[in-house]
Amino acid sequence: MADDKFPGWHGTTIIGVKKDGEVVIAGDGQVSLGQTVIKGTARKVRRLSPGGYDVVAGFAGSTADAFTLLERLEAKLEATPGQLARASVELAKDWRTDKYLQKLEAMLIVSDGADIFVITGAGDVLEPEHDVTAIGSGGNYALAAARALMDSDQSAEQIARKAMGIAADICVYTNGNLTVETIRKS
Repeated sequence: MADDKFPGWHGTTIIGVKKDGEVVIAGDGQVSLGQTVIKGTARKVRRLSPGGYDVVAGFAGSTADAFTLLERLEAKLEATPGQLARASVELAKDWRTDKYLQKLEAMLIVSDGADIFVITGAGDVLEPEHDVTAIGSGGNYALAAARALMDSDQSAEQIARKAMGIAADICVYTNGNLTVETIRKS
């Protein structure tokens, strides 16, 4: 049963791949409303640098909601410099308990180059098995493709790009217009 309050936004595939000392987060650029592509060049992967500490984040869901969460994450990182896990847990706790934040419709993949986490509104901070994670409508396709490629000689970026291409071929809410950010542990 559809939620009548939710306008039918679909789309986005975000993937995070950790391999050989680097993490790549890639996302497509499609925003859809129902069966209509509203925009094909959205930028859903961003680099944050609170206090000079680099973090890459990708989001699926409502853009305004995701930006609210990214701002909160930046504030948590400023309060706990260099501690992505702690900042992520603090964000997830706020998201779960704050009445305003509870209504936000988004998910995040974040990395500082050493760790990679998925943060959800259910209070989850998940570190993926097999060093690959994906979210969004094409997330399962991208995840399966990337997992199959992890034992290859390909780099994290090559795996992420190939997996996103496969997801874009399968998921009608995902396109091949990618934003790719790479981060290494400093």
